[in-house]
This record gives sequence, C-alpha cells and structure tokens, in this order.
Amino acid sequence: MRAAAKRGAKPAAARSATGVAGKSAAALKTAAKAVVKAGAGRAAPAPSPATARPALVRDSFTMPEGEYAVLAAVKGACLKAGFEVKKSELLRIGVAPVGRLDLATLRQVLDSLPQLKTGRPPAP
Repeated sequence: MRAAAKRGAKPAAARSATGVAGKSAAALKTAAKAVVKAGAGRAAPAPSPATARPALVRDSFTMPEGEYAVLAAVKGACLKAGFEVKKSELLRIGVAPVGRLDLATLRQVLDSLPQLKTGRPPAP
C-alpha cells in the first residue's frame, strides 16, 4: 500500500516533466525547478492544539503492598466486566477526584494514610 501511495505521487511530477519533453535541457531544468518551488510553497499544516499530545512524565513511587493489591483486584474486576485497564489509567482515575477535593478533606485523607519511609530501599 505504501509503495502504491508513492507511485501515485510520482506520476504527477512525471506528467509535468513530460509536458515539456520537446524543449531543451535548460527548459527542462527550469520546469523542474518550478515544480519543486510549487511543492515547497506548501508548508505542512501545524498540528492544532486539540490534536497535540500532552507531554508525558515518567515517575516511580512506593506504596504499601495492600494498596498495590487493590490495583490488581480492580484490574481483575475490570477484565471480568469485559474491559482492560492499565495501572497507570487506574492511578489517573484516582487523581481526577483528588484534584476536586477541598484542602480540609484532602488533609483528613492524608492524615489517615500510614506514613511511608521515603527513598529507595537498600540494594540486596
């Protein structure tokens, strides 16, 4: 398919060159430059802001095994329901309501979480 698409573009350029087949070599070069300039005048359309993808950020974090098991349980429930979900999608789903919480409620939820030791665990 891809080769066919390229072939479709080449005959158009070839037709414009064959239209000046009876002329001298200098006339052919001039005609070829005109074809190139006509194509160069068209700039590729800039991607609209609606179709531009947001920048992605990679991060790592630590969470208790019990909370991590909840992610696995929810993934399993989603599969049984007939749709697949990724861990990152589950985390993004969780972030959406957190952004709508007022600070007092957010503080209450934060205080109810067990404190975790920050940093990476020592290498074995």
